[in-house]
Amino acid sequence: MDLDRALRISAAGMAAQSTRLRVVAENLANRDSTGEAPGADPYRRRTVSFANRLDRAMGVETVGVSRIGTHPGDFPTRYEPSHPAADSRGYVKVPNVDSLVEVMDMREAQRSYGANLSVLETTRGMITRAIEALR
Repeated sequence: MDLDRALRISAAGMAAQSTRLRVVAENLANRDSTGEAPGADPYRRRTVSFANRLDRAMGVETVGVSRIGTHPGDFPTRYEPSHPAADSRGYVKVPNVDSLVEVMDMREAQRSYGANLSVLETTRGMITRAIEALR
């Protein structure tokens, strides 16, 4: 495998994990975003799906984001009768965002991003040493 391929593969992995980190940050920022009217749905957790993609120019598979979707399921409720989005019984639908799950996703994405960055830096160092050896 040539060094250019290694750089491109690492960059693709970093881009995918960067998107994942952005979605996790969005989820955490909206974890308290409820609907504005009684019965209205609150913010729904977003998820990232990855897929292998064949890069025909390089002849290798890289990772990429296949889609950003939403997490299915019911919304938890909280008793808060004074809230503008409370139903007739006083319950408000709250987002299906679990902070603990989001933090775990964030840590995993950070580690994957860091691993790709390490490969990128190592490859760059190899290129630099090869150039210096040719002088």
